[in-house]
Amino acid sequence: MIGSMPLSTPLADEIMDRLSRAYGAARNPDRAAPMAAYMRDQFQFLGIPSPTQKALTREVLAGLGRPTEADLAAVARACWQRSEREYQYFACGWLRRHARCCSPEFLATARYLIVTRSWWDTVDALAAHLVGPLVSLHPQLVTSIDGWLAEPDRWLVRTAILHQLTFKEATDAGRLFRYCTVAAHHPDFFVRKAIGWALREYARTDPAAVRTFVGTHQSRLAALSVREALRNVG
Repeated sequence: MIGSMPLSTPLADEIMDRLSRAYGAARNPDRAAPMAAYMRDQFQFLGIPSPTQKALTREVLAGLGRPTEADLAAVARACWQRSEREYQYFACGWLRRHARCCSPEFLATARYLIVTRSWWDTVDALAAHLVGPLVSLHPQLVTSIDGWLAEPDRWLVRTAILHQLTFKEATDAGRLFRYCTVAAHHPDFFVRKAIGWALREYARTDPAAVRTFVGTHQSRLAALSVREALRNVG
């Protein structure tokens, strides 16, 4: 269990049964190999392209009621236990759709998903479209995200930096800049890239602030972070 949430629910069982049958019928071994190669062969794939995955998602969820938080957690865990990456993509999409229905306690589920079967494809989706909405709705979670920045797990650090990615004018710029400063010397490529990406995205809202921040901290930031941050800043 994650917190007090059950490992299974009737709705979760129904969804996983439908999903397994739909994905099993749509698998394409010829596509699976190049999809796995793109992800450096870290995960198995069924070979289902994204447009088909979206269509199957609509079929799987057709006629089903709104999920509870326990349903969301149970489906996510079940998808994360499957070897094929398409199941994790389904879970990310479903969580994105219902993130704003979740309580602060759901952050524990988010953390589990981030540190398990971790790679940028799922982590980035969870950061921007699950953790971000949770923090936006429940500001008390900022304390937990502050803690993630100091974690040894690079994916938690990346999530902390990216979780405001869609906030635009609602971005806490001071916190964003502080996170980027704290993680500036991080040795991991994905963390340094996240710094640049988060700054570049915020530059769409306040390019002057990003330009000033980068200019002040350029000697501390990695060249990759600086290059990404200023890519679209005149």
